[in-house]
Amino acid sequence: MTTMAKTLRHLGQSSRVPASPTEDVLDRVPNPHPDTDYVARFTAPEFTTLCAVTGQPDFAHLVIDYVPRQWLVESKSLKLYLWSFRNVGGFHEECTIAIGKKLVALLKPKAPAHRRLLVIHAAACRSTCSGRPAKLPAGVWLPDQGSRPIADGG
Repeated sequence: MTTMAKTLRHLGQSSRVPASPTEDVLDRVPNPHPDTDYVARFTAPEFTTLCAVTGQPDFAHLVIDYVPRQWLVESKSLKLYLWSFRNVGGFHEECTIAIGKKLVALLKPKAPAHRRLLVIHAAACRSTCSGRPAKLPAGVWLPDQGSRPIADGG
């Protein structure tokens, strides 16, 4: 077993879904290309949380874009973290900001300013909430990933 595999809590083993997003489940792995600016994208087309008022499920298409520095978020742990929102009540905007803050704390994006995180939470039949501006800085490569861009609101 490699040293990295020993530090990962979920990848390659059975894991339970956390009872809430406050549980510490996110893992990170070293970025193999820290000298290259590129966009890492994670999509969750069936993100679910409970409505804070009615308690009924609310669905959304969640997109997380970031320009990684030293770390990448490990995808299985991110899936478990996102899944945990199904157990709690919260408005989509609240969830979007919570996800962004958790990922910033984990990935520790720092200067230069163009290394940033963008969380887009497009709620089904409701609103769109963006954690950071969607405009990419000059020189950052974003391959066509088959989804239409969401316009930058300001």
